[in-house]
Amino acid sequence: METDEHGRAETSSDGSPPTAKLTLLTLTTMVVGSMVGAGVFSLPRRFAQETGVAGALIAWAVAGLGMLMLAFVFQTLAVRRPDLDAGVYAYAKAGFGEYLGFFSAFGYWASACVGNVTYWVLIMSTIGAVAPALGDGDTALAIVLSSVGLWCFFLLVRRGVKEAAAINRIVTVAKIVPILVFVILALFYLDPTVFADNFAGADYAGSLFDQVRGTMLATVFVFLGVEGASVYSRHARRREDVGRATILGFLSVFAIFASVTIVSYGILPMAEIAELRQPSMAGVLEAAVGTWGKAFVSVGLIVSVLGAYLAWTLMAAEVLFVAAKDKDMPRFLGRSSGDDVPVPALLMTTCLSQVVLVVTAFSDDAFNFALDLTSALSLIPFLLAAAFALKIALRPRTEAVSGRSTRGELVVAVLATVYTAFLLFAAGLKFVLVSFILYAPATFLFVKARREQNRRPFSPAEAVLCVVSVVGAVIGVIALAAGWIEL
Repeated sequence: METDEHGRAETSSDGSPPTAKLTLLTLTTMVVGSMVGAGVFSLPRRFAQETGVAGALIAWAVAGLGMLMLAFVFQTLAVRRPDLDAGVYAYAKAGFGEYLGFFSAFGYWASACVGNVTYWVLIMSTIGAVAPALGDGDTALAIVLSSVGLWCFFLLVRRGVKEAAAINRIVTVAKIVPILVFVILALFYLDPTVFADNFAGADYAGSLFDQVRGTMLATVFVFLGVEGASVYSRHARRREDVGRATILGFLSVFAIFASVTIVSYGILPMAEIAELRQPSMAGVLEAAVGTWGKAFVSVGLIVSVLGAYLAWTLMAAEVLFVAAKDKDMPRFLGRSSGDDVPVPALLMTTCLSQVVLVVTAFSDDAFNFALDLTSALSLIPFLLAAAFALKIALRPRTEAVSGRSTRGELVVAVLATVYTAFLLFAAGLKFVLVSFILYAPATFLFVKARREQNRRPFSPAEAVLCVVSVVGAVIGVIALAAGWIEL
């Protein structure tokens, strides 16, 4: 694929549809757009349910450092392995084989689909404050309306990548404004006495370690999207823009996330924040400035969430598309339209989101369940990407890398690997087992892709991994049926 002097995509030499080319600014807004979504509006309540100011500061320090290391990992891999597209999936495959690469692609895709459901739940919950029939976003009417919105966005993205990316760039700017206004107003109305009372945390919060651990999945969710530019690397006008967009996007939102959380502790007692209706940011601002604050945040949330949904729909379909092009998914997922839209992958993405949307009706807390499951599904792909960076840093000559590895890259890879491994521990067994319930049936897609190539379904090592996933899924189903774990 070549571009003309204006950066426009030209037709490929093999006659395939042209690939849309994106600038550094557009790639950065895709990272910011995918990171700033539903999560930031739910942060006050999520943190207040687990920790006080001290624990929140530690949690953000750990999450910020860990995710910064992960951002550096994606930046490094974009330079060291410029031949790999769709970042998270491609890195796992290159480092640890086709089956784990497939799992990484499917897990990352599934996490995006589940994450998209949180957006619709939160939108309906927000509107439910004035339309009780929508409840907390999990009533029958809410699910029907969410389904309509879900398929409308399918039709929008179906029109073309460049059109969707342009809309995302506009929405990204629009949704940052209300969040910044919230932080400024909360600082202005901050009560030092309330803030001090919330410092150590309420009686229900437990030890400081438990407080920090309890917030880890929430921080993972809000930082999902830091890899956005890497996922969409085949569309970058310049390869080095992938790494730059990753770092710029991360630094642009980290301070916002931490600020939204910390300033909220100066408005209301921790226990009251923990009981707020989602989006809790609206309740906090209402307590500070009155009812107009709640309406202001609610409008900002709807704009923000719809923009994030658009970005994540693009990225989810892109992962399936590139995996199919690499023959690790069935070939029908590798088809694209003349506008460079992977329509079958986009359709499959929308269908899984629809299924999960229906499942949320059976959950006690639809939003938090979908949020935590999204985080848990993304952890294995992140861990494999970090481990691949570590492998490159330790054995660069065996990995066909571009350039020379440095000691700093080794340190970054070690820290990123340790951080993602800790997140798996923090997630707990519940979400690991639920993840296996999704992973195991997906193996049928892997087998189908192998048969299309007239290859044996599994190597001996892959067969062992398949058995592990099936056993994990069986245990997960039994645990759900017996009530040992609850949705």
